[in-house]
Amino acid sequence: MDGPLLAVNGVTKAYPGVVANDTVTFTVDPGEVHALLGENGAGKSTLVKMIYGLVRPDSGGMVWKGEAFEPATPHAARKSGVAMVFQHFSLFEALNVAENVALGMENPPPMRQLSARIRDVSEAYGLPLDPDRLVGDLSAGERQRVEIIRCLLQDPKLLIMDEPTSVLTPQEVEILFKTLRKLSAEGTAILYISHKLEEIRSLCTGATILRLGKVVGNCDPREKTARELAELMVGETLHIPSREPGTLGDTLLELTNLSVKSANPFGTSLKDVCLNIRAGEIVGIGGVAGNGQDELLAALSGESIAPAGAVKLQGQEIGMLGPNQRRALGLLAAPEERLGHSAAPDMSLTENAALTGTVREGLSKNGFLDWGKARNFAESIIQGFDVRTPGPDNAARSLSGGNLQKFVIGREVLQRPDVLVVNQPTWGVDASAAAAIRQSLLDLAAKGAAIICISQDLDELMEISDRFAALNEGRLTEPRPAKGLTVDEIGLMMGGAHDMEVSHVEA
Repeated sequence: MDGPLLAVNGVTKAYPGVVANDTVTFTVDPGEVHALLGENGAGKSTLVKMIYGLVRPDSGGMVWKGEAFEPATPHAARKSGVAMVFQHFSLFEALNVAENVALGMENPPPMRQLSARIRDVSEAYGLPLDPDRLVGDLSAGERQRVEIIRCLLQDPKLLIMDEPTSVLTPQEVEILFKTLRKLSAEGTAILYISHKLEEIRSLCTGATILRLGKVVGNCDPREKTARELAELMVGETLHIPSREPGTLGDTLLELTNLSVKSANPFGTSLKDVCLNIRAGEIVGIGGVAGNGQDELLAALSGESIAPAGAVKLQGQEIGMLGPNQRRALGLLAAPEERLGHSAAPDMSLTENAALTGTVREGLSKNGFLDWGKARNFAESIIQGFDVRTPGPDNAARSLSGGNLQKFVIGREVLQRPDVLVVNQPTWGVDASAAAAIRQSLLDLAAKGAAIICISQDLDELMEISDRFAALNEGRLTEPRPAKGLTVDEIGLMMGGAHDMEVSHVEA
């Protein structure tokens, strides 16, 4: 076709207290892999929601294949040829692959016929799937395949992908990119959102850069370095996290043969996890999603009860204590799922600050919450971690994912923990904010805190960790010094190919 597939012309969308998109204009050509880049809160998600029919613009318009495009619903967008793979999976774990795919189709064919189509399409695009497998038994990468195949069965002309690699291994990323390049070669346009700038440089042929809701530039990302792209996004020099060398203190946390059954029927139980961590030390824990990361955080935070003697904080047994009791003793945690686990979506930021900060920040007296103190604590988090929000009275769900992540991490860091356990601390966070969060963890360790950082971002773990270990099927490998570890060695540890018999680690 002549001209762009999609043209967005001067689109504006405002919410109370914030302009999410301000006269945004850009185009996407057939077969183009086009990146949307910007800081958290720059307006990327709002923009793609308008294209997909989830949000209506206040002004401006869109043109699709030369004609006015005003999708009132996702159904209308899909009918036109727009498909979207969201950052958070929308799958039912108790149903099989074919049943999940059928739920996302307007008029699904008979199940046997649909299963055959799933097999054919998944194999044709290098994403093999068994339509009869339960989704609850699939890895994170396989679950994403279900989402992608569900979209491909619609024969889309534009595929929108929001942070598609956040839970994938490097090998799964390569498979995904091969599929996207094949789609592009066949004429399908791809609108790609990611904070992983090296991936953008590898995959995308064009990019639109947003800052505070406005388009501030366009470029070919292949001609820029990752740092140059980051600085275009934030409008200033990117600061690289640094850490002053220091000496390690006494052992603060001891895990001895920690075995905990997963509360999730599709989860992974912990098996004889052993680890000692000292004051001033950061231990990075990697692994493919679903290998016990959530269960480990729950066992440390107090959401799960641990066997007697399995968890000790400064020599004191704490395995039977709940979260608030552990917080009072100095062990704090920030889970991976920020909306619903780390933060209550419909509560204000002030209320969310009080949820975990009441004990250590002294936000209550005689059983009554001191709202002034709670608000001041929330404001200190907002200012200290550059959380983009109109104020502490706004609901948690009103923040972009990255800004809520900054709030959650800041809330725990500012409580001065002795031990901090974080899971995916920079998930869905832009390069500048990720650097700030990592720097806050390094600064906390420099002040004598012990930090366990669970992450699927290996670059992140190698950047901040003193020692590295990997979870595989609920077992923790023996931690090794992070400095000097090769990609092959890390891959072996993540795959559980060696050190399968977990030994007690003396720090």
